[in-house]
Amino acid sequence: MVEIKTDTALEMMREAGRVVADALAAARAAAAVGVRLRELDEAARTVLTKAGARSPFLGYQPSFAPTPFPAVICASVNDALVHGIPDDYRLRDGDLVSVDCGAELDGWTGDAAISFTVGTPRPADLELIAATQRALDAGIAAATVGHRIGDISHAINTVARTVNCGMPADFGGHGIGRQMHEDPHVANHGRPGRGFPLRHGLTLAIEPMLMAGGHNDYRTDPDGWTLRTIDGSRAAHIEHTIAITQDGPRVLTLP
Repeated sequence: MVEIKTDTALEMMREAGRVVADALAAARAAAAVGVRLRELDEAARTVLTKAGARSPFLGYQPSFAPTPFPAVICASVNDALVHGIPDDYRLRDGDLVSVDCGAELDGWTGDAAISFTVGTPRPADLELIAATQRALDAGIAAATVGHRIGDISHAINTVARTVNCGMPADFGGHGIGRQMHEDPHVANHGRPGRGFPLRHGLTLAIEPMLMAGGHNDYRTDPDGWTLRTIDGSRAAHIEHTIAITQDGPRVLTLP
């Protein structure tokens, strides 16, 4: 069931989105060579606590997961695509890191992700991050009243194909609002003019995940959570929560 939000609800989601942006900024600021992934999680957790927000990640257990998620961020490094568990791994010079975070504040939720490099960046990693950002920007630009979900999906996939990157076929964006995952699903592959119609008040988390090797397949770590590229190539993941409005798409997870 798809819930269309009121303008008041959109303002409340905007406040949750600010918390997400602040938590991601804190995690990124904490990231440096030698820092443990667990410390990035601690930095984000501090922001959520100070804001009086709850983490929708902590304790979350979808049907595919063998255990509840143990942290407030996902921290995925290098060939890890998404859902990496922040542990005692120490960041190394040149690592590519994707951090995903959510926040629930006063009954409304925001969800966003960033990708960045640590220390001396590889030019190919910067290109991958830039392509992922372009894919997200294209998806957001297509999120206008009168379009359909397939228009968003097609816009994202067009960018990924242009740079010969792969994307997992069965993971993508989603509706969001009172809970982190709501209908409708927002695939990163799709045909224009198909799917759920975009209306004022519809809120979506749009999240391209690009794999540099060009394959769409991935593998799952023994932890049951972390997804990795099948060929060991690097991956990037960038996400925003947006609202469809009569005035165009509104990004809710900016600072």
